[in-house]
Amino acid sequence: MTETVQQYTKVLSNCRLIFEQKTKDYGTAWRILRLTSLTDQLFIKAQRIRTIQETKENKVGENIDDEFKGIVNYCVMALIQLHEDKNLPLEMTVQETMDHYDTYSQKALTLMKKKNHDYGEAWRDMRISSLTDLILMKLLRVKQIEDNDGKTLVSEGIDANYYDMLNYAVFALIHLTSNTGKDAKK
Repeated sequence: MTETVQQYTKVLSNCRLIFEQKTKDYGTAWRILRLTSLTDQLFIKAQRIRTIQETKENKVGENIDDEFKGIVNYCVMALIQLHEDKNLPLEMTVQETMDHYDTYSQKALTLMKKKNHDYGEAWRDMRISSLTDLILMKLLRVKQIEDNDGKTLVSEGIDANYYDMLNYAVFALIHLTSNTGKDAKK
């Protein structure tokens, strides 16, 4: 598990750097987005990855690594909005923003360690395309929960789904950067 934590931390550090640079460029304009808009943005990114995987054609030219990084960062945004929205101003400093980023990304890491222990690192034998499909399934679940005004009868809530999507995207990035995925670079 030590290797997984190191790889996970490296990927997350790269995502964090992008998030910080974009915060310096754009500020916290994303704070205006409702949770449903963030969910839809995540859906667009995951659907693009799936289309490229299926068609093996990428007309825009941006690689799927960047889309998975976007999924990680949009999940962090969604978690911040879900848990902190009413407590935060629209505009935050870079430091305040990154402190919140660190809080939720560390919670994702802690969750990953627990689940990774229980599942025996099963993700290492998964295809990147399967991780993409799991992200899309989680997004459809979140959309349904949102349509039900956040209420569930027996299912985990929206935040658990965002954490899972974040972790699936990190796993895909680990596969892509180490070329270990069954369908790496697809």
